[in-house]
Parts: sequence; C-alpha cells; structure tokens
Amino acid sequence: MSESAWWDITLAGLASMSGWEVFAALLGIGYILFAARESQWCWPLAFISTIIYTILFWENQLPMQALLNLYYIGMAVYGFILWHRHENQTAVLNIHSWPWQYHLIFIATGGFLSLVFGYYLSAHATQYPYLDAFVMVFSVMNTLLMARKVLENWLYWQVINSSAIVLYALTGFYATIVMFSIYLFLAMAGYFKWRKLLAAQHQTRTA
Repeated sequence: MSESAWWDITLAGLASMSGWEVFAALLGIGYILFAARESQWCWPLAFISTIIYTILFWENQLPMQALLNLYYIGMAVYGFILWHRHENQTAVLNIHSWPWQYHLIFIATGGFLSLVFGYYLSAHATQYPYLDAFVMVFSVMNTLLMARKVLENWLYWQVINSSAIVLYALTGFYATIVMFSIYLFLAMAGYFKWRKLLAAQHQTRTA
C-alpha cells in the first residue's frame, strides 16, 4: 500500500470516528490518571467508559472485547468498593509485589486460555480471533491484579496495551488507538509511582 493510500484510509477512519468512542476514550484516560494516584474515583470513570465500549465493540463484531468491557463494568464496582474501604481506613490494601513463581503461573494460564478462546473464535465470524482473545484474557486477569494492587500489573498493561493498539488499528477504532497509546506512557508512570509508594510503605514498617 502506498503512503498516500495509507494516509487516505487513516483520514477516512478519523472522519468516521464515533463521538461516543472519543468520549469513552477520554474517560479511559481519566481512569488511568486517577488509578496511578490510588484514587477511588478512577473506578466510576471506568464504569461509564466500559458501558460505552461494550456497545461499540458488540456492534463491530469484536465479541471478546465486548465481553471484556462487560466484565470491566463489574470490576469497576468491585474496585470502587475495595479502594473506598481502604481510603476510609475500614480495611488495609497495600501495594505489593508478586514472587516470580506467581508470574509464571499467571503467564502460562493466560497463554493457554488465549489459545482456547482464539481457537473457538476462529470457527465463528469474528475479526482477528487469537489477538482478540489474547487482549481479552490477559486484560481480565490483569484487572484483578490492579484491583488487588499488585505492582507488576502496570508492566503487564504495557504488553496488553501494545497488543490492543494493533487490534484496534486493524479494526478501525482510531480514538481508542490514541487512548491506548497514552495508556502505554501512563502505565509506565503508574509503575514508577506505585514502586515509589511501595518503598515508602516498607520504610514506614521498618521505622
């Protein structure tokens, strides 16, 4: 494909972007910014954003992404309740790091499930079944790590977000590509922010 043809396709995609997609993407960016600051208000933003994305992805034949965002709706409620208790000192939920054995199990489980779901989707009228399944499976699993404040969730998001950018570029979700590109930088910032907070926790315990 020539450079001019690629540019024409890109411009056409940008022109056809849904206002709802742009709105959902902006809410998604707000979610990451608040999450990096350990603010419980990241979850209401995620709740609204994921409702919109559930509808958009279902309409565009990305069933795993639609189901993923349906799951995010429930996780937004779960995360808000969990973090709200922490902020009101009725429970303690500290940032913590996983041992390498846990990560091996996490990656192996996610890889296996991605293959299973990808194989199932390949028999149906879905776009990019294995990539769709990979993003869905690891996003589901990693959201649990984020809600439980496992430090390494931010590193997993780097891989997941990169894969999502490829998927959405192939399927024409241009505002969502911008959102996930910003996610890449925010996830790394979130990692260093949480690592700093984790070090502060250790200093407090040993003081």
